[in-house]
Amino acid sequence: MKLLYITNAINGSGGLERVLSIKASYLSDVLGYEVHIIVLNQGDAPLFYTFSSKIIIHDIKVIGNPLKYFYSYSKGMKNVISIVKPDIISVCDDGLKGFFIPFILNKKLNIIYERHASVNLNINKNSLKKGLFTQFKDAMLHYTMQNRAKSFDKFVVLTNGNLKEWKSNNVEVIPNPLSFFSNDSSDYNSKRIIAVGSHSYNKGYDLLLTSWSKVVQKHPDWILDIFGKKDRLETFVKLSNTLHLEQNVIFHDPVIDIEKKYLEASIMVLPSRSEGFGMVLIEAMACGLPCISFNCPHGPGDIIKNNEDGFLIENGNVEEFANKLILLIENKELRVTMGNTAKNNAKQYLPENIMNKWTHLFESLLNKENN
Repeated sequence: MKLLYITNAINGSGGLERVLSIKASYLSDVLGYEVHIIVLNQGDAPLFYTFSSKIIIHDIKVIGNPLKYFYSYSKGMKNVISIVKPDIISVCDDGLKGFFIPFILNKKLNIIYERHASVNLNINKNSLKKGLFTQFKDAMLHYTMQNRAKSFDKFVVLTNGNLKEWKSNNVEVIPNPLSFFSNDSSDYNSKRIIAVGSHSYNKGYDLLLTSWSKVVQKHPDWILDIFGKKDRLETFVKLSNTLHLEQNVIFHDPVIDIEKKYLEASIMVLPSRSEGFGMVLIEAMACGLPCISFNCPHGPGDIIKNNEDGFLIENGNVEEFANKLILLIENKELRVTMGNTAKNNAKQYLPENIMNKWTHLFESLLNKENN
């Protein structure tokens, strides 16, 4: 089977790139698919994650004003498709242009859309101060996405919460696969907490640091390690300094071997205001870490079993977030019990389990076409 993914550049350290590297490589190396990926303006930029050497990457250069950009995007994509002649196209682009691919291609092929973000994902600090024009623009964007979602053969989302966001009858839930399942587990003795994700308002590090400032008053010997790409203004680094947390928070750049960092911690935290899925949760669980997360839309509620393998906190409740952190810090036995449960629960996200869902979807589309 020939499968073509359409995305943006894949050289970054984000969740979409990570998931695509896992899925595309598994399909190519394990299942023998012929896998192609269309990327945009990637050039010679090195890949952060490892993609199978069997995967064929097609780089399209898109430049200019919106009209020129869209023209070069459409032309380049059509050229690649005419050469590859894929059986199925899968769109991995959370931007608006991805929704128009069936229109651009005149819907002559089997086309799937993979939604890696919640509708609520693009939160920013000005979300509550929107003027009428911005509100109207957002409403039109939402309407367009809902309308265009119906044009795909299948519209795949990551969680049951995401399922409720879309009104089409072609929506299906397939979670992300694990990037690894560790042979080891945390020993729960380290006085370290880990958080993983880029520095954006949506990731909620301001909420985490506020909670953490309460925790260190009782446990000043514990350290919070935050791994992720910093924003240009280093907003959260400055906030940490303002809260006098310099001795208790360490900011790290993204690392490829994040498994080692999970194993060096005793607890994982996810303070996001919203999530597309929460890939870092299942990775931490695969290392035996109990997790604490806000019950934000829409990933964590599907992943964490509250009071069993971690804690789900009312979205934005920094007091309760701090209380649950203190509870786990002061109770190693609870860390061990929850961590062991988390590791076992993470097995459902092993690639062989998740990719079986994808192959079933691909085959059902081809069978429908042939019948």
